[in-house]
Amino acid sequence: MLPTPQPDEKKLLVGKINGFFGIQGWVKIFSYTEPRKNILNYQPWYSINNGVYEKIEITNGREQSKTIVAHIKGVDNRDQSLKLIGKDLYIDKEQLPKLADGKHYWYELVGFSVINQDKIELGVVDYLVDTGSNNVLVTKGKKEYWIPYVEPFLVSIDQENREIIVDWDEDF
Repeated sequence: MLPTPQPDEKKLLVGKINGFFGIQGWVKIFSYTEPRKNILNYQPWYSINNGVYEKIEITNGREQSKTIVAHIKGVDNRDQSLKLIGKDLYIDKEQLPKLADGKHYWYELVGFSVINQDKIELGVVDYLVDTGSNNVLVTKGKKEYWIPYVEPFLVSIDQENREIIVDWDEDF
């Protein structure tokens, strides 16, 4: 799930610095990638400072228990790392691997109209979430719908018209 809107068409929100790790400037990263350690495959990262993207270079990173930790170039003590807590982390979308035809990254579906087979618009995709058993499209309109992102509920995706057709009753 992406918790905030994407501020730039060329950047993608992939994580957040959510703590410090040790005394040598390492930080804890909350990763939105799947699997979460994939965030370490994308470099450089960027954060927004005063409305401008700043490059963040990682010198080292690893999975540490249930979190990701990283050392940022030029951040060598706890005081420096404390100043970074809360920073969102972005990558260039062009860093993402190309997907096979018919496959989509979740961020690409945000804003698509969701229409059921009776031609009733249910709203637009606000975000997607992994519930553990399956992925879910969360749509916002007159009502919020949580529609499983699996067959048979997902009928088709029309990339060109930015529409998703679903087998879902408007009263459900």
